[in-house]
Amino acid sequence: HAFEKTGGETANTSSVMSDNSIDDKSSMHLGLNHSEADRPVLEEGVVLFDNFDDQPESIPSLCIAVIGATGELARSKVFPALFALYYSGFLPQNVAIFGYSRKTLADEDLRSMIEANLTCRVDHHENCEEKLNEFLKRTYYVDAGHDNKDGMAKLNSKMAQIEGICAANRIFYLAVPQEALLDVALPLSDSAQTKHGWNRIIIEKPFGFTSLSSQRVTQSLLSRFEEKQIYRIDHLLGKDLIENLTVLRFSNLVFEPLWSRKYIRNVQVVFSEETSAETQGRYFGNYGIIRDIVHSHILQTIALFAMEPPVSLDGEDIRDEKVKVLRSIRKVDIEDVVLGQLKDASGDVDRYTKSMTPTYFAAAMYIDNARWDGVPFLIKTGMGLMENRAEIRIQFHHVPGNIYRERFGHDIDLDTNELVLRDLPEEAILLKVNNKVPGLGLQLDASELNLLYRDRYDVEVPDSYEHLLLDVLDGDSHLFMRSDELAAAWSVLAPILHEIDQKSVAPELYDAGDKGPINAYYLAAKHGVRWDDGC
Repeated sequence: HAFEKTGGETANTSSVMSDNSIDDKSSMHLGLNHSEADRPVLEEGVVLFDNFDDQPESIPSLCIAVIGATGELARSKVFPALFALYYSGFLPQNVAIFGYSRKTLADEDLRSMIEANLTCRVDHHENCEEKLNEFLKRTYYVDAGHDNKDGMAKLNSKMAQIEGICAANRIFYLAVPQEALLDVALPLSDSAQTKHGWNRIIIEKPFGFTSLSSQRVTQSLLSRFEEKQIYRIDHLLGKDLIENLTVLRFSNLVFEPLWSRKYIRNVQVVFSEETSAETQGRYFGNYGIIRDIVHSHILQTIALFAMEPPVSLDGEDIRDEKVKVLRSIRKVDIEDVVLGQLKDASGDVDRYTKSMTPTYFAAAMYIDNARWDGVPFLIKTGMGLMENRAEIRIQFHHVPGNIYRERFGHDIDLDTNELVLRDLPEEAILLKVNNKVPGLGLQLDASELNLLYRDRYDVEVPDSYEHLLLDVLDGDSHLFMRSDELAAAWSVLAPILHEIDQKSVAPELYDAGDKGPINAYYLAAKHGVRWDDGC
């Protein structure tokens, strides 16, 4: 994403109000009452909501600040997701949305910018215009100026005017690039947190350029915030595919007993996009696909898939199990890695060759624990490929002594049972089974039992940002990387990145709209796996 860069000065260390989040959704509205004397005097021009004063004082207000409000991410994703949540009733009536950036704008300018990017979903047409106007009335702009220390103090003052005497909770979405993160987060910790409720900050990926830089950022953040206040967001983890992964496994007796090396032959995690890397701009070009996609999305998917059953659905219990998986991933041999780079459409290959930034990554990984010993996890992700595809494909072992073996001809892979969890090109759960073709004789066929979401569920799937923002509001952290998970993921990828740099490993060039590097198929064959390209 082309984020707006926001600078500032590093503030001095100060004590931070801890996140007093409560797991129960309904308990979020419990708060502390304050005397009338605590209520700040409103500045002229600040308008409270029409129904704010009618709210019971026991209901905390909620202020959400989008830092970097004029950037592409905020305009195209964050504000639309907030509006969708407001329309659906997931945001409290006494909510206020603040945009914060260095541009000189008025409240009406921000509202016009937000409105230009808002639409109602298919299932959100009733009273859409009325809800939109209500939402926009609750949005305010804060000019950061040239000093984030002063800017955050102004943001805090404006929030306090809105909050009044009620208990107050605050969410800060830092839609800024990594190089500006601490310039914003540190002054925020000193000057913009409420002392009358919880504070939560949302940080966008990628989470550092190297293991060392990531560790330094983490240490700085943890010197000002508690771990439970920090939500490292990856929008790809907000997909229904990811959330359904644990539901399918832990709530269905038919699957959980099969979830181990005893029955599973290999696991394929695939994420590909038709969009070319050029559209990602400088942001993607500097970090590459390993830091941008593999570090968070792919490794988190593997961790959720392979983890042991957690004690509960509490976010910390789930993250405890995820980090065990990440720490158990065997060091990846550079011979088990394939790098690719999308050819420049203009034919200027030199520009790519000089950058050496991979836009495609495939690898074979192994988890060295009792459940998954010897099972290859094949991952494949790339930009500018033939289709948008996001799926987890589980291939099971062949049936021992299969008496129908000869009925499948020479291709033994045809009799492999598969379970496919798919998000793109369309949401589906597919189970591949062997079946007799109706009629005389004994002819077998590999058929799919399909659950297509569009046929089964007559609802529009919410955007992943809606899902994850609601999780932040609820204090549900299981889809967000904890600091120890972050470090464990770097321990997997840092050696690979180091070898790539030391040996100057050149990525294999591939054409836009192609399947990607041919070496990815040799890699899969080396580990006894055949990619299913959906062709």
